Amino acid sequence: MSTFAAAATMGKDGWSVSELTLQSRLLDIDEVTDRLRDADPDASVSLLFVEADDQYLVIIRLDEGEDLRVFGSDAAYAEESWLGEVLLGDLETPALEIDVPASAQTAEDESSAVELDADPLGDADLLADLGVGAQKLITLCARDGMLPSDVTAEICQRLGCGDEMEELRDS
Repeated sequence: MSTFAAAATMGKDGWSVSELTLQSRLLDIDEVTDRLRDADPDASVSLLFVEADDQYLVIIRLDEGEDLRVFGSDAAYAEESWLGEVLLGDLETPALEIDVPASAQTAEDESSAVELDADPLGDADLLADLGVGAQKLITLCARDGMLPSDVTAEICQRLGCGDEMEELRDS
């Protein structure tokens, strides 16, 4: 599976982004969070976006280097990949027991209904205080034609580090 992993960290000078390598066999989620902490040890908020095969997105959040929260766009990733198992294997609960109604979409999306054909899991509310609530996150992941990279780009745009993420991808 092809994988892209990028950390977005909020430090004293604002958001910064950097690519993380997750190619080596990681033993557990603690090793992943250690790598995320290392991206900026003094960050107030650290986010890790892991995109796999244009199908799956995992978002990991640490506040002040602690309080691990994880969201996965589809539980199938844990079954299809060793990295998916590392990132999502300990999660047991679905992200939300809801349908994503068309009314939850943004104005530009109202012309088409959203059907959730994935099985998101984890903490879908992990970005709520940053302006991306659970309903919006799941709607982004479910939107027809949206790749994980598109979801990451839109979230980063809302956070204020969209240009930095785009620069990282282009480098």
